[in-house]
Amino acid sequence: MVKASTQSPLVYWFRQDLRISDNATLTAAAKTGRPVICVYILDENKNNHWHFGAASLWWLHHSLNQLSSALKDLDIKLILRKGSVIEELKNIFHASGADALYFTRHYEPYSDELENQITQHFSDKIDVKRFKGYLLYEPEEIRSGKNEPYKVFTPFYRACMNTFTPGSPLPAPKKLVAYRKKLASDRLSAWNLLPKKPDWAKGFNDYWTPGETGAHENLKDFIQHTGGKYSVLRNRPDVAGTSRLSPHLHFGEISPRQVWTKIKNSQKTPDNSSDAYLRQLIWRDFAYHLLVHWPDFPTKPFKKQFSKFPWKNDTSALRAWQQGKTGYPIVDAGMRELWKTGWMHNRVRMIVASFLIKDLLIPWQRGEEWFWNTLVDADLANNAAGWQWVAGSGADASPYFRVFNPVLQGEKFDPSGDYVREWVPELKHMPKKYIHSPWLAPKDVLTAANVTLDKHYPAPIVDHGMARDRALAAYKKIRNRQK
Repeated sequence: MVKASTQSPLVYWFRQDLRISDNATLTAAAKTGRPVICVYILDENKNNHWHFGAASLWWLHHSLNQLSSALKDLDIKLILRKGSVIEELKNIFHASGADALYFTRHYEPYSDELENQITQHFSDKIDVKRFKGYLLYEPEEIRSGKNEPYKVFTPFYRACMNTFTPGSPLPAPKKLVAYRKKLASDRLSAWNLLPKKPDWAKGFNDYWTPGETGAHENLKDFIQHTGGKYSVLRNRPDVAGTSRLSPHLHFGEISPRQVWTKIKNSQKTPDNSSDAYLRQLIWRDFAYHLLVHWPDFPTKPFKKQFSKFPWKNDTSALRAWQQGKTGYPIVDAGMRELWKTGWMHNRVRMIVASFLIKDLLIPWQRGEEWFWNTLVDADLANNAAGWQWVAGSGADASPYFRVFNPVLQGEKFDPSGDYVREWVPELKHMPKKYIHSPWLAPKDVLTAANVTLDKHYPAPIVDHGMARDRALAAYKKIRNRQK
């Protein structure tokens, strides 16, 4: 047990930095030798449109539980509060006599505004210190030769690689000085973050171990089993070829610097697979670079001409997409994987997004909102960047006339149909030749597979060829308007 200090305490406000190691904020707090009050505040400010979605709240519950255990090993109690962040911090300062606030920077427009409010409200009364560590680079650090923010990824990536000095990850503090007086704390279970009736997340436990320990186990498994094959396997949803670190990174259970260093140190020779994975970490930074410089990125098209796009308001088609009942097996498999696990393979995310936007002409914002509520890795910057990339309306986006063919995508990236059979079990007996296009199968093949279209499995809700032509015609309209 660490001896109590006579110094006034400081408050460490945890946010999406739910880890002990490579945590610059916690390390700085430990170095002061002062008593540390660790607090997490469930923000209930209704002005924030982007509160955590339902799947993220499930993850948050388990991540906070793990963080609480890790802090307990350091003889520190995690204080839980719910309500207005500023009001709860004021209450803690008043009750404890703390005269310093440490926290890690975040980049969402609401978070940036909140940090400014906190600085304005408290800086003349207490010492307010903000630390970095959520990204590899701060968004202001990478500028073009014209001293402007980048709008295209490749030059952004080159600029990052030309200036990159990640440094070594910080070890976990060996000790913290505990604040011994009692402070009121909520019970985590009282927050009701876990679904009950119905418990739609009951299967999540089979796929995830939230928390810092689970994050490092995922990284270790990835390096041992798939890291060297990432560039080959990353587009295959039917095999375990990705790291599945996205929710851990989103909640700050592992830092991007830790991931970068581990991947680099695992390379015995220069390896394109490792470089391909590290490039994805820069993509993550690029998404935040866009969000910081264009705060309306999650709601408005980056390319303004797309604000005039002739979208359709088709609620029945949207519902079919959400439920994985479009009649296109690779699309339905992805949407069902999402519902069952809170996650979807990245290649399939592009396929289902293209189908919603270009086959159904439903606004990308509707898909973004569904992902926000159902993904355990729902991340404002990356979610928006992904949807705008597919829509063709974002920075450095896929061209709008690139329309994913769900049959060809399935045949290319799920060649044996194993991914579809796992998530669309009503098609499990379909032969490989027709697994991605069951409506083309002869009647005897469907009978042998025990499939009757529109009974066991839906017929396609839209003809892809017609839908592609319709999408290209709509794109042509906005191009003509622009001219």
